[in-house]
Amino acid sequence: MPGLPSSKRLLSMLTLAVAVSACGGPAYVRGTENPDLDKAVMSTGLDKVDLEQLFKENSKSLLDSPAMQRWKDAAKDGKEATVAIFPVKNDTSEHIDDQLNALLSDFETSLVNSGNLTVISHERQLALVEELKLQQSAVFEQDKAAQLGRQLGAQYFVTGKMASADEKTDGERRVQYFLYMQVIEVETGAIRWQNKAALTKGLIK
Repeated sequence: MPGLPSSKRLLSMLTLAVAVSACGGPAYVRGTENPDLDKAVMSTGLDKVDLEQLFKENSKSLLDSPAMQRWKDAAKDGKEATVAIFPVKNDTSEHIDDQLNALLSDFETSLVNSGNLTVISHERQLALVEELKLQQSAVFEQDKAAQLGRQLGAQYFVTGKMASADEKTDGERRVQYFLYMQVIEVETGAIRWQNKAALTKGLIK
């Protein structure tokens, strides 16, 4: 629409967009307008709903675990445990590191709201990694993780790993995803809680 004033060009573009939408063409929608939008499976890759489900299962397992019961008992005796939350290692081909970090914040919130332990800020942990000049990957090495836990003043740390298994045959595909999470005692290296949440996505004919 060259030659038209900018306001008229904008009006013409809006009119065209409405006309395309009215003719049954593609249109953008909000989740509030279509509550099932987030539920639609777009691919065999991990999406928001998948990751939330995996973290929710692990969070519930930890909150219901003997480890949490010990923390509750210690809190009653005035000996509240101190816990740090380390990143989840992504061993899949999915580019989900940002989503994993966001969901770790939700995991952190669930532990804080349990009221039974002191949770060290995830941001504080990341700052200390930089301060100690450690690579981010070092937090997945048990001796380095223990060192970092001690520097943070943590008695325990939560960490995990995302893994996948991919199968293809005759044009069909099945991908299994696993989120392993565990609580490790800094002083002894003992695993005090561990859980695996899994889901499967597929493409079938």
